[in-house]
Amino acid sequence: METQNNSTTYQRIDITLPKETVKLLEKIAKRGDRSRLVDQAIRYFAKEMSQANLRKQLKEGAMANASRDLNLVEEWFLIDDEICPSK
Repeated sequence: METQNNSTTYQRIDITLPKETVKLLEKIAKRGDRSRLVDQAIRYFAKEMSQANLRKQLKEGAMANASRDLNLVEEWFLIDDEICPSK
């Protein structure tokens, strides 16, 4: 069942949660605010996961290219020494 509120379309779903999670949910959200809390939690989780995934990809890329980057730096130091020899 879909409902519309302001310009947002909502869809009703059934979910199953562990009893401890439901108890926690009841402590932090009133009965009418549960959907909003679940929506916010999912959006927060998705954002954090995509940021963590980006960090992981950047780290893996940096590690995969580390020896190439080190070689480039060493080459530039050699060129720099040729152009401006140390006194």
